[in-house]
Amino acid sequence: MYPSAAPAGCPPYNSKHGHGNGLYPLPQAFLQHHQQLAEAPRNIANTNFHGRSLPAGPSDIPLYDWKPSPSTPPGPHASALANGRKRHSGDHSPYNLKRQHFSSPVPHHGSPPAVGFSPSVSRPGPRETQSTLIQHSPLSPQPSAPRMPPLWGENPRSSLQAYAKDKLSGQMVELFEACQQQSTDLERKELCRAQLQREIQRLFPLVRLYLAGSSLSGFGSRNSDADLCLVIQAAPVDQRNDAVYVLSLIQQLFYRLSYIERPQLIRAKVPILKFRDKVSGVEFDLNVNNTVGIRNTFLLRSYAYAERRVRPIILVVKRWARHHRINDASKGTLSSYTLVLMVLHYLQTLPEPVIPSLQNEYPECFSPSMDIHRVPEGPRDIPPYSSSNQASLGELLLGFLKYYTNVFRWDKQVISVREAKALPKSNSLEWRDKFICVEEPFDGTNTARAVHEKVKFDAIKAQFAESWQMLQLRKDLNFILPIRNTIQR
Repeated sequence: MYPSAAPAGCPPYNSKHGHGNGLYPLPQAFLQHHQQLAEAPRNIANTNFHGRSLPAGPSDIPLYDWKPSPSTPPGPHASALANGRKRHSGDHSPYNLKRQHFSSPVPHHGSPPAVGFSPSVSRPGPRETQSTLIQHSPLSPQPSAPRMPPLWGENPRSSLQAYAKDKLSGQMVELFEACQQQSTDLERKELCRAQLQREIQRLFPLVRLYLAGSSLSGFGSRNSDADLCLVIQAAPVDQRNDAVYVLSLIQQLFYRLSYIERPQLIRAKVPILKFRDKVSGVEFDLNVNNTVGIRNTFLLRSYAYAERRVRPIILVVKRWARHHRINDASKGTLSSYTLVLMVLHYLQTLPEPVIPSLQNEYPECFSPSMDIHRVPEGPRDIPPYSSSNQASLGELLLGFLKYYTNVFRWDKQVISVREAKALPKSNSLEWRDKFICVEEPFDGTNTARAVHEKVKFDAIKAQFAESWQMLQLRKDLNFILPIRNTIQR
């Protein structure tokens, strides 16, 4: 499916050619066959690609393991109390959630486990053995990701019907089921990721390539782009120089891959390489060492599968915002990530919360200092949340629009999913003179900093108010988001 453009025994590029961006000479080490594994620790872990030393990373990085847990029934004491709120007991769940790997719920009662990719390491080249790769490369190739698990229950539709007794809620379920990312969509992205990791390891044998963003968090749709993070070392990377340099090398490599088209280097605060995979038709954004994106992907994934109503309401809100043109950070409005945090914050701050603060309740699972290669396994033991709030999807959507129309104080408050509350806006540089303040759960930056014009801010607030008033009056999703046209697109 993915033909290799650089066969074993051939260098990725002609050594006569210089660096693609003309700023740096191409180091000879990068032009040697497969960049000898013995050279890799110096090139990757201990240098910033211009000869200056960098802090060495840990040497005991484990394999990236997505293995499903054994299909054993939960014990009689699977339920737990957290801040006075009772968790689901494993005895009442069709999945083993007590000691499972985060991504792969396993059905009981004789049902087979969810089908997914087997956790195997990429096959070594003709001159390399499996033991040689493992011995010299602690950042071993990442095994494939699993299929997206269903919501809590073997039939997601029947699970959601309990919250879809009215017309508006039923419309939300219909839109969600039509537009949500399917397991086959994720598989296509994962196949490309795995192949690209093998290609990139021709230049940098010790790197690991992660799928991140909505594709893996559970909030993606059928046409979502995919984010990739290339982790080259444990220490931070100079984004202005080293990240651009590495992406320039990879861009030259991608020009030689027949299944990749339009590789374009974008020199932003976090530079990215944009390209399209011809096989899957997916647009990708590749960054270098922007590891906060991996951390927040698995935090959001934990919220996505903690409560079955979370994913439908977020998908509808994202589609609504896109329809009304307030979901484009490049044009000064809200990013999809910011919208997700806004919905989670609302669900956390209800008198009877739909979800808790997972960072508060499970700090060991989401520690900002956790080694980045252990992040995917961090939240694997978190059970689903049992909320006493039984509001329908339609009621929650109405409440969301009302909250940001009449309740939340844009000029005085900061949205914090980490603390599950609105924090007072301080006079720090991060929040001062900002129209919308949404705290990134790990690094504390403002995810809504793109909204820097008052006219755009006023348009966002006006759309919340207008949609709330219309939906409250009509109780029909079509009046704020045309369902048929949205599904067809």
